[in-house]
Amino acid sequence: MPADIDAIAEEVLRTLGTRRQIAPFTSRSDGLDVDESYRALAALNRKREARGEIRRGRKIGFTNRTIWQQYKVYAPIWGYVYQSTLHDLATTGSLALTQFAEPRIEPEIVFALARAPSTEMDEGALLSCVEWVAHGFEIVQSIFPHWQFSAADTVAANGLHGALLIGPRHAIGARAAQWRSSLPNFAIDLLCDGHLVDRGHSTNVLDGPLSALRHLVRLLARDPVNPPLAAGEIVTTGTLTRAMPIEAGQSWSTTIDGIALDGIALRFDELVVS
Repeated sequence: MPADIDAIAEEVLRTLGTRRQIAPFTSRSDGLDVDESYRALAALNRKREARGEIRRGRKIGFTNRTIWQQYKVYAPIWGYVYQSTLHDLATTGSLALTQFAEPRIEPEIVFALARAPSTEMDEGALLSCVEWVAHGFEIVQSIFPHWQFSAADTVAANGLHGALLIGPRHAIGARAAQWRSSLPNFAIDLLCDGHLVDRGHSTNVLDGPLSALRHLVRLLARDPVNPPLAAGEIVTTGTLTRAMPIEAGQSWSTTIDGIALDGIALRFDELVVS
């Protein structure tokens, strides 16, 4: 029996933001395949926009091949970023975790698009579509207990997206050649309360953030129900380290070497983000 796409989208909508968890859709009698999950994602987006949410961009998930075996997900997926899930680190020093189920933190590279990319573009041409680049944290969550799911479940749950917090933006402008050189060649340390938790490298993310963007462009070109990337969208390209569990009271930060981006920091507490 085919999955009930609207019912799946409605259940995800009722679950997100509540910290409640549900059984994976792929474990149920009707099941769920990846093509159906992207239809459910499109239905979820329509429901979110119908209640007034503003779509701002996309998040790419599972671009980091070093974590594929851990989650048993072996290809990148994506979800939507909304105005309600987007925050500026310059004005957001702390974030409450009360709305997230089993939250984890991911240090990422974020792009803002000045123009729509196309499938025939190589990475240099893709960079010409980028207005600015930034370093940020994505907070991901699992509405499925103990982070146990299949790829289709993650898509239906909007790519496990919880929040995106963006650090200083850096214009591509006349420095395109330098960005093109450094984006696939930098290292990052992720720290909790000043202690090193994990180390990562840009090549973990499908050989670099521009490679991840290129993959998304091609993935969307084959999607009959979700729109391609457009000018003005923000795209976060996937975690550079392992996704680490987070708790209230912790402070997380990064240091970066090999690219003209500063490290960022964020505290988790019970304050509500304004």
